Amino acid sequence: MMEGYKILYRGGEGELVEKKSRFIATARPVKSEEEAIAFIEEMRKKYWDARHNCSAYVIGERGQVQRCSDDGEPSQTAGRPMLDVLLGAGLKNVCVVVTRYFGGTLLGTGGLVRAYSGAVQEALKSCVIVEKMPGAQIQVGTDYNGVGKLQYVAGQMGITILDTEYTDQVSMIFLVPEELEGSFLSQVTEKTGGKAVIQRLGEVFYGFADGELVLFDD
Repeated sequence: MMEGYKILYRGGEGELVEKKSRFIATARPVKSEEEAIAFIEEMRKKYWDARHNCSAYVIGERGQVQRCSDDGEPSQTAGRPMLDVLLGAGLKNVCVVVTRYFGGTLLGTGGLVRAYSGAVQEALKSCVIVEKMPGAQIQVGTDYNGVGKLQYVAGQMGITILDTEYTDQVSMIFLVPEELEGSFLSQVTEKTGGKAVIQRLGEVFYGFADGELVLFDD
């Protein structure tokens, strides 16, 4: 059984100012540790004149890889609080870099923790976060008398019809959430009197971004 998890569908930025120090957070979706490292290096080059470029990332569907860096700030005051925000949000395959331009005033341990974690929270507000949910694409073949019955089943169960092809028969492809697959197949068989030809095309992850359905190919 596949498990759902949250990702950044679209990254974003956020900024926080604390006692004249600027904390600029940039969050981006990544699929591997190599991508995360490349993104961190990209931010270092972009903000080459900053005092610190601290980072944190979580990679893998179950968060198998978790790394963070204080980049010269006192231990546990930057990278770890940033990572905790990502973990608290339940995000996977995400990397965030917080760039600090020093404002001349020391913030102390508590102040740094609040600033770095707060900057990440600001960045996440500007991101599009999507929950990737497991499902299956189910193709159902029926005669024209069965179309309305299948549409009714889909409507009652909140299942999306991805495609409908009309020839001498009708072929419909449904996106069925994993937890509804068994009951959907039972309903299709019952409503069509066992005449429907059912084929499972494969598993898929899907989600909704800005109200639009998104199918993921990985």
